[in-house]
Amino acid sequence: MTDSRIERVKSLIKDHPDFPKPGILFRDIFPVLRNPAVFQELLDVMVEQVKAKAHNVELIVGLESRGFLFGPSIALKLNCGFAPVRKKGKLPGEKESVEYALEYGTDIFEVQKEAFKPGQSVVIVDDLLATGGTMKAACELIQKVGANVVECLVVIELTDLKGRDKVTKPCTSLITY
Repeated sequence: MTDSRIERVKSLIKDHPDFPKPGILFRDIFPVLRNPAVFQELLDVMVEQVKAKAHNVELIVGLESRGFLFGPSIALKLNCGFAPVRKKGKLPGEKESVEYALEYGTDIFEVQKEAFKPGQSVVIVDDLLATGGTMKAACELIQKVGANVVECLVVIELTDLKGRDKVTKPCTSLITY
């Protein structure tokens, strides 16, 4: 994407070598959030992407935890609801869950069943697509509750990790490395 707004976002993303462990290059999006003008531009672009690719969206879903930074604001601008996907044990009420593989072991995502309607059009939002495991699990979880993932939207994609190959739903990334 060659949008000048995205170039401003990219200019604020800070690289942290060897974090959280040696050999990892962490892309830090928090400097974007500290700049209100650029953060607003990022949200505007994300809303525009959802309008263009999922004009019938009824619910925005944010992945724990940085998806929570974008999802509610996008949902408000689109006049639709927001629902979080959380790690096991963080949500009250009746839940649906899915187990997914991590580099070493497994984890579990959960959603509140009452947040979803059968056939509802959902867009999943997160900050990063890396190996694709969490996005794939989130898509499976949304399908499990009977809703329909119409788009996955991430700010950053690390293309060399080929996470997109695991995601079977349409996926848009605003910045690629």
